[in-house]
Amino acid sequence: MKTAVIGVGHLGKLHAKMYSRIPDSEFTGVFDVNSDAAIAVAEEYGIKAFSSLDEAFKSVEAVSIVTSTPYHFEVAKQAILAGVHVFIEKPITTTADQAKELIALAKSKKVNIQVGHIERFNPAILSIEKYNIQPMFIESHRLAQFKLRGADVAVVLDLMIHDIDIILHLVKSPVVRVDANGVGIISGTIDIANARIQFENGCVANVTASRISQHPMRKMRIFQKNAYLSVDFSAGSCDVFRIADPDEEETTPALMLGQIDVGPVSKNIVYEQPEVREVNALEYEISLFLKSVKNQTIPPVSGEDGLKALEIAQEIIAQIEANVKSLTE
Repeated sequence: MKTAVIGVGHLGKLHAKMYSRIPDSEFTGVFDVNSDAAIAVAEEYGIKAFSSLDEAFKSVEAVSIVTSTPYHFEVAKQAILAGVHVFIEKPITTTADQAKELIALAKSKKVNIQVGHIERFNPAILSIEKYNIQPMFIESHRLAQFKLRGADVAVVLDLMIHDIDIILHLVKSPVVRVDANGVGIISGTIDIANARIQFENGCVANVTASRISQHPMRKMRIFQKNAYLSVDFSAGSCDVFRIADPDEEETTPALMLGQIDVGPVSKNIVYEQPEVREVNALEYEISLFLKSVKNQTIPPVSGEDGLKALEIAQEIIAQIEANVKSLTE
């Protein structure tokens, strides 16, 4: 299908590269308010630099919207009204009301929305799909060195929202309580944030994000009955420690660490590293978006998924801002 990229900054250029090599994509053109940037990318791939959004949406069937977050809503709305399927980089929009409007509009126009929560497609997360994940406690740390790019929004929307989306995807239970704290250090928004998210089924997630850390870290630890999983997003790997029946048939090479008595029987304590799929996460998520359009199926990260993550992120930001305000009054 004919595709285009709207916004060709740092991330938009990566989207363009993926669209140029995905079999389901006939990469047609790009648009950016910076016409020089659009022309440079267009020349690189031998495609068109559209002169307007209207021209772009009349020429393609699906687009990636990789503008800065405040422009997601208006650009996506225009695309959907034109009957174009949209891949919107995270967060889906600035506000939940905007996201709800886009979702309703997309349903009425029968077009797909996929949200770019790329960590869903990290090889480390893909490697644990075979396990029965039923978390009781989750701890995540997403720490990065300061970069001006992305600092126009709170670290909750820039970094933490990745983990919020994954946690919501894994727990699959309504959120009943959120407690959060944070502070701005360098930028004019929140640079460090911590949130405790409690779910109806009893699971609790402790989530930390910072963009002023000396040493980057992207890790998540998942604790559940009879298992502990440590996910390293940076390394794209996962360590699994679990309790296994002695006669269990192993599908993954495992190291037996010992035995433990569970009631009247003894069970094995095993360690294993699940096989990791060699995959480019961005290319994979875009290819799945195009397949969902082609097959008329629900995208793997739907507009509703993006909305749920945004609502929790907004609750965290609101609590932090309220706490900061009370301290300064």
